[in-house]
Amino acid sequence: MHAPRRGRYDFPPAIDPDSRPDLRSPSRFLFWLIRSYGWVVPAMTLAASSWMVPAALTPWLLGRAIDAGVSRGDATATLGWIALLLLVIAVGVIGGILYHTFAVREWLLGIYGTQRRVSRQATRLGHVLNRRVPTGEVLSVSASDSDQFGATVEAFGHVVAAAVSFTIASVLMLTTSPTLGLVVLISTPLLLGASTPVLRPLTRAQEAERTENSSLTSLASDIATGLRILRGIGGERTFARNYERQSQKVRDLGIRLGTWQAVVEAISILLSGLLLVALVYLGSTHMLDGTLTVGELVSFFGYAVFLTTPMQVFFEFAQKWVQGLVAAQKTMSLLAADVPWRTSGRPVPAGASLRDQQSGVIVRPHRMLGIVSADPDASAALADRLGRYLPESDAEQSDDPELSGRARRSARRERLAARAARAAVDAELAAKPWGVTADGVDYAQLDIADLRRRVVVSHTGADLFAGTLQTAVDPWGTHSREQAERAMVVASAEDIYDAMPEGWQGRIDEKGRGLSGGQRQRIVLARALLLDPDTLILVEPTSAVDAHTEARIAGRLAAHRRGRTTVVITASPLLLRQCDDISVLVDGREAARGDHEQLRGNPDYHRVIARGMEESDA
Repeated sequence: MHAPRRGRYDFPPAIDPDSRPDLRSPSRFLFWLIRSYGWVVPAMTLAASSWMVPAALTPWLLGRAIDAGVSRGDATATLGWIALLLLVIAVGVIGGILYHTFAVREWLLGIYGTQRRVSRQATRLGHVLNRRVPTGEVLSVSASDSDQFGATVEAFGHVVAAAVSFTIASVLMLTTSPTLGLVVLISTPLLLGASTPVLRPLTRAQEAERTENSSLTSLASDIATGLRILRGIGGERTFARNYERQSQKVRDLGIRLGTWQAVVEAISILLSGLLLVALVYLGSTHMLDGTLTVGELVSFFGYAVFLTTPMQVFFEFAQKWVQGLVAAQKTMSLLAADVPWRTSGRPVPAGASLRDQQSGVIVRPHRMLGIVSADPDASAALADRLGRYLPESDAEQSDDPELSGRARRSARRERLAARAARAAVDAELAAKPWGVTADGVDYAQLDIADLRRRVVVSHTGADLFAGTLQTAVDPWGTHSREQAERAMVVASAEDIYDAMPEGWQGRIDEKGRGLSGGQRQRIVLARALLLDPDTLILVEPTSAVDAHTEARIAGRLAAHRRGRTTVVITASPLLLRQCDDISVLVDGREAARGDHEQLRGNPDYHRVIARGMEESDA
């Protein structure tokens, strides 16, 4: 069997996309990211140096050609210096090509590397993801922050090359004229320091724009997801006004951010121009004094023109680094989230008997158990406990963009402290008993991946992804067509297949748009049945279908799952009649147990299913 070919932009061997990032601070995260690229960043920096260093040498070579050749009328010396100058220029051209080649590669690694880490983290967290980080934040990290990391790392390699070329130009100026060289070496740090006060408001503007843009993305995804419901209740205008208000807020923050970026650009051009004027003036004065030759004056003018490039690179790096720090802060919030359970443990016993301590419900193996409760939240919580899911918790909070200075730092410290406290709670939760046992072994001691395979919970909130009908029913493509068709028949969904012009290859839109609620529900049921787990927990699997379809599903489901453990949380008498046992919950505790006929006289049971019983009896 041949090994798979590596794609053109696959990760080089030095990069481990699953390595643990340094999350101690945004700057440490960026330096970890730079190291994670392996040889790509050093190669890009070396290529950038070979592009910029020739530009620093060009003024010196031009001055030597004038003094040693043109001024003395020596054609041979002139041609020699010109040939050397052309060689240096050629090296610079080749270096520029290599630099931009490596920069594109590094940029792609930044984009796809971040997206891959986000995908892995989303897979690890599963249903916990949107309880830890807002949906818009995840999308922004994957879409915009990944691109920003490429720009930041490219700017890092560029600024190192600029520093090298700046140092070489400074040394050449010192050897020619110590006075002018010292002017450059002293004035450059002062000029760069003069722009430092502008970077702080630039950082605040960047953070505010990034935070509100993430909120806008979340709002847009919520509107797109609930568009049909919004139309049904006439809420389009309300949400449209909310979106308009938020988009205008993002627009205003974008203008403020652009203003500060323009200020930084203006300062860089102004200070670079002042340095250029100063060098030309001092060089001209020294030439009139006889301390500089014509060639040296030309060289100094060339140095002055060249030094504007490193200066602007330094300012550009300051902007990109600030943007990278903001992106790193947001990305760290996502990557720092951890699963609140142990990722390894004992395998789940096959055909295990499950017992929930909180409700007292026992799920006996190889039987079909119905759960009836007047409180839907209590039965839903029971399903979460049996499936090893977690209750709702607050999502990660971001800084208030209106805060600044000490208040912002204080809010960030509080958020980090809350995150640490939550991590401690999660760790404690992962260590303590869960409260549900499988053959007497608490869930906390079991391997979570094995538990997910053996105990499957299917509820009405399960999503459908865009694709074909075949991928909707069998997302992993691990079952035969006959098995998938059988699951569709059990879910009474064969009419959906018949309605598709292309059958199994018929297209289904994201979230199942274009399908009715009952059609979506039946496809989700077929998908769960196709998995054929040891224990299948169905939460209201027929709530959106009519009575005739529900009756067909009830009979087929009981026959299909006979001899396997099944839990059905429902108030439908059609389904409950097919159950071997029924557990009635009162205030979250099991108050009665029996089959449908035995519980007919139970007031708690009768109160929940009375309406459905009248319909089914008729």
